[in-house]
This record gives sequence, structure tokens and C-alpha cells, in this order.
Amino acid sequence: MKKGDVIESDIVDYAFEGKGVGKIKSEQKNQITEEEKKFVVFIDNAYPGDRVLATITKIKKNYAEAKLKQLLIKSPFRIDPKCKYFGTCGGCKSQDLDYSQQIIYKELQVKNIFERIGGLENVEVLPIIKSEKHFFYRNKMEYSFSDKRWLEHVELFQPKSESENNFALGMHVPGIFDKVLDIDECWLQSKSSNRVLNFTRTFFKNHQILAYSAKKHTGFLRNLVIKQSFSKNEFLVNLVVSDENERLFTEFTKAVQSDIPEITTLVFNINKKLSQVALGDYEVAGFGPGTIRDFIGKYEFQISANSFFQINSPQAEKLFSIAADFAGFVGDEIVYDLYSGAGVIPIFISDMVKKIYGFENSNVAIEDAKINSEINGVNNFMPILADLNKSILPIVEKTFLEKPDVIIADPPRSGMHPKTVHDILILRPKKIIYISCNPSTQARDVKMFCASLYKLIKLQPVDMFPHTFHIENIALLHLK
Repeated sequence: MKKGDVIESDIVDYAFEGKGVGKIKSEQKNQITEEEKKFVVFIDNAYPGDRVLATITKIKKNYAEAKLKQLLIKSPFRIDPKCKYFGTCGGCKSQDLDYSQQIIYKELQVKNIFERIGGLENVEVLPIIKSEKHFFYRNKMEYSFSDKRWLEHVELFQPKSESENNFALGMHVPGIFDKVLDIDECWLQSKSSNRVLNFTRTFFKNHQILAYSAKKHTGFLRNLVIKQSFSKNEFLVNLVVSDENERLFTEFTKAVQSDIPEITTLVFNINKKLSQVALGDYEVAGFGPGTIRDFIGKYEFQISANSFFQINSPQAEKLFSIAADFAGFVGDEIVYDLYSGAGVIPIFISDMVKKIYGFENSNVAIEDAKINSEINGVNNFMPILADLNKSILPIVEKTFLEKPDVIIADPPRSGMHPKTVHDILILRPKKIIYISCNPSTQARDVKMFCASLYKLIKLQPVDMFPHTFHIENIALLHLK
């Protein structure tokens, strides 16, 4: 086998990150070695029950990776995708897989990851919590502008004017950093969100404003970020641009207020950095307060253009409720919340515990946490600025913080820094509630805890993102 070969394969399993696990059909050999029996191929866009032709893209000792070339036999779980851009857009990976099967595979993947990466046997994985909505479930969408529009294969033979091809507003195609798929609808946020998307494109194309070039680092328009509060019916539009333009800001503001009255606030973020992040160096007000508010449970939170907030609000309430239930609070606990963000978890559990200290490395998030505490009348939560890539023990000792009974941690996808793991082992809380959007790094970290002082009690996967391979997972650990 070599790169570029086309193989026929039956898909027998489904792996993390949305890849079918295939076995190569070998009809030319009477006997297959043990090594060949163990050898698998991970194939994009393939599901258990499929028989496919696939093109090999990478070869390792025990596995290969491949791209789907032709579907020979369809899995009985395949369905027609709702979105016309599915397969090109990278927003959804499994919209053509029945949702009942999506969650089965996600639950199994959590168990397999903890057994394979964590080296843990007989792990109790509770039934996955389904998402109430399968479409229009996101409260935030982030779109990109580009001076290079992604052309579908058929378009390559239908020449268009240069102006049609040098402006796009939509989603990046996976693996392509400088081209954007120009889309006019997305099924992940709302119909109102789609109206804003198309209005923004039309406005700036009519004004002949240049989209940003990721290669040349030129152009004015960079990102369109839309945030919605479905509980409060509030709507924030954030236009990320490369420089200030007062005249254009004024014209766009007036047009938005006239044509899309449901928008409650508009801001312009000025991003002069080269990096492709939808985050400005500073903000210019369009109209409205520059923020919206949303509820998780009975608590209300202020959301600014650049603050982090859980994407699926109803599922977030379930996630935090389960975390609190795992902790089994009785009311006298001291809690450390690591990677505390805007204080959502500390505020959510504030009436269940004695005191919460929230450690967070973003000044903006710390200020948001203080505002959210004030909004909800919470006075037993203290946000603390701390670099969680460094030890927090000096902060704990210097400020004479009480030692924690429970530590809650919700780190980024990369997981915990080894120093953070070390600090937790020194602090020795009775319980650790580890929330993660990446079970692989979570299993790696849990393995370190279980190698010394802690025992993994149970896991609870929660589906926050239907039609994607992302899984939110809660792990409960007890001090041995």
C-alpha cells in the first residue's frame, strides 16, 4: 500500500473526530497475518455499514488515513443532509447521519478514549444527554470575509467576473486558510442570523469594500460575529474590520437599524493584527449597549462582543446542573473554579456552597465575572487573575486562600497544563469535577490524577453540538 492507492473497505466502527474505521478487503490472499488483521483505515465521511472506495492519504505502521472516493453501499443510518453546503463547509461533519446514531457513537467514543488513552478499565459512562434542538441551537456564529471565494467544481467551468470571485462571506473550507465558501444560509443559529449574513454581504459588495486577504494582509472586512439571546430576544452584531472608517460605520449603522430592527446592538471591532482571529484590539460603538444578556438556569449573564459564553444555552444548564449534582454540595464547601471565564459556573453554584474562588487568565473575563456577580447579587464568588500555565500555589499562599473541598475545572481543548495538575495534587481536594470539550486530553489528565491520589468514579457525556464530532464530557474524581 502506498499514498494515492484506492482501496475497497467495509466500515466497521466510528472514531473520534468523525472518521469511519475501515478494514481493507483482501480477496487476493488466502491468509492474513495478525498485523494485517489489526491494521485499520480511518476514512473521512464514512459511517458504520458503508462499503466504500477510498484514496489513501497517509500511512503509518498500524493504520492509514484515507478520503472517501465512492460510496458503494450506503449505511442504513445515512440520511439526506438539510444544508445545501454540507460536504464542502466545515461547520457540520455528520449532518447526513441520523441523530440517534450520532449520540450513540459519541457515547461509545468517550468510553473508548478513556480506556485507550486513560488506560482505565470498567469506566462507568452514563447515557449521553441529548440536545433538545438539532438545528438552530447555537447562540453565536462567526463568519469570515475573504478576497478568494471557494469555487465548487462545476463553477470552474462557468467563468464569472472578477468581482464575483474576489469577495466571500461565509465559512472556511477545511484545510484551506485563505479561501471562504460564500454561503447564504446556515442551519445552526437562526433565520434572523441568515438575514444579517446576507444583508451584510449585499451592503459591502454594493459599496465595493474590499474583503481581507489572509495572504497579503490587505483589505477592510475581516469577520462577522452574530450573538443571540433567545431567552431575552436580544441580538448583537459584531463587525470585525482592519481599521476605523467613521463614514462607513455610520452608513452601515443606519442601514442596519432601518432594515433589520430586531438587532438590538451593533459594535465594530478594530483588529490590526495579522492573526486570523475575530477579536479586535479595541471596539467602536455602533448603537445599543454593546452587550446582550442571556439566562442559564435562573441566573442572568451579560455577554459582550468578545466574551466567552456557552454556545448551546439549554445544554449548558444541563451540563452545570450535572456538575453540581456530581459534587454533591451540602452548603459549607470551599470551591476553586479553574479556567473560570466570565464566572458562569461559580455564579450557577453560588447558592449551593460557602465560597468560590475563580482562577482566570483574561482581564476581560475577570471584569465580565465581576459584572455578572453584581447582576445576580452574588457575593461569595471572588474572581482571581491567574496564569494557569504557571503554578497558582503562590497566589493561594500569598492571599491566604482557604484550601478547596472541591475543584471544578473547564480547560480549553488542549487540556490542563502539567503544572495545574501538580497544583491540584498538592491541594488535595476531596472531589474534582473535570469538564472538557476534548475527551482525549481529558483522559490524558485524568490518567495522571488516577496514577496517584484519585479514583475516577463516573463520566457524563453531554451533546452540546449536534452534527459535529465535538463532545462535552464531565468526569467525577474522588480522593482515594
